[in-house]
Amino acid sequence: MAAPLRLGVAGLGTVGIGVVKIVRRNAALLQARTGRAVTISAISARDRSKDRGVSLKDYAWEDDPVALARRDDVDVFVELIGGDEGPAKAAVEAALATGKDVVTANKALLAMHGQALAEMAEAAGRQIRFEAAVAGGIPVIKALTEGLAANDITRVMGVMNGTCNYILTRMETAGLTYEEAFAEADGLGYVEADPTLDVGGIDAGHKLTLLSAIAFGTRPDFGGIEIEGIDRIAIEDIRAAADMGYRIKLLGVAQRTGRGLEQRMQPCLVPDTSPLGQLQGGTNMVVIEGDAVGQIVLRGPGAGEGPTASAVMGDVCDLARGLSLPVFGQPATTLEASPRARSELPAPFYLRMGLLDKPGALAKVAAILGNAGVSIDRMRQYGHADTSAPVLIVTHKTTRSAIDEAIEAMRATDVVTEDPVALRIEHV
Repeated sequence: MAAPLRLGVAGLGTVGIGVVKIVRRNAALLQARTGRAVTISAISARDRSKDRGVSLKDYAWEDDPVALARRDDVDVFVELIGGDEGPAKAAVEAALATGKDVVTANKALLAMHGQALAEMAEAAGRQIRFEAAVAGGIPVIKALTEGLAANDITRVMGVMNGTCNYILTRMETAGLTYEEAFAEADGLGYVEADPTLDVGGIDAGHKLTLLSAIAFGTRPDFGGIEIEGIDRIAIEDIRAAADMGYRIKLLGVAQRTGRGLEQRMQPCLVPDTSPLGQLQGGTNMVVIEGDAVGQIVLRGPGAGEGPTASAVMGDVCDLARGLSLPVFGQPATTLEASPRARSELPAPFYLRMGLLDKPGALAKVAAILGNAGVSIDRMRQYGHADTSAPVLIVTHKTTRSAIDEAIEAMRATDVVTEDPVALRIEHV
């Protein structure tokens, strides 16, 4: 029988402890399915004395994750520290430099440094596996790199941040304001210590970066993503969307165009009858479209101890079996530096704004939209307080550039009392 595969686990938060539990609980199953024992040699975390609810006495302890990564009794370095710099990056580099494979859940690290790390790993004949970095327990990386490897991928899109989806769902189902739904999610422990990572779309943007690189054979380019968070979504938007047969989702979309690679992470309206529209709570969903397979939909838990640790251990099992793949599905040196393309595919847009309640205000806005080449499909004006009237407009198909031109012109007038909110309507 093959020698055991020995893990060094750095980071003993929710996911790290989940990995320890799986290794302990499913030892016989792991050996039966991989042909070798999977064990943990050593661990590392910031606080050695913390009670984590599981015994760690059988494992050697390293205060420094870099020292853990260099240990001779570690074959695979499991990085669950997080962050795109500091100890996580230094430890991963140390592991690769000393001939170890790496399994990580760190989307920020790979979104920012994935190209350099992939080249380093492949030059050394080592692996970096990161199923747990995108969409929790959904095996979307494996789907793209293996099951769909023969497809020319045309589009990848999805809901990739469970916190945002939870907040938007609670706003709709419970009638909560954004602030109330955010506070509830924060109280349940769903929100990152830096909330902008979640509600600002950054976390989901990191994930989209990795999916784009695999799907289109391009270098990871987080800076090329148009990112807009959900913090400007009001309960009025949720209600208006529902009234028109839509739901609002923080939607990531990546697709190759004649101008380059288009990547965007922004709140959009999607039909409430579509798979994405039906997605509730903290669940994630990724939709992949390929020339041979057509469209497939992957749905499942996007975070949490069990689902994310399951994804980590799926990568560990592949390494135990001796499976070898380039980090992003093809050799890192062949990945292209694709030009960045802003979305110019026409789509309807939803606009919300506050207008001064005086004669000619609405006509002035309509004229601005017309001058920008934006045609109005529907318009609705609601009851108002004081001197401001909320107005909702749905346009015919137009481009984001035309919408931005119109909004800039509106800001220069004396009739708009609050900055307009513009949301793309995606028919998926």
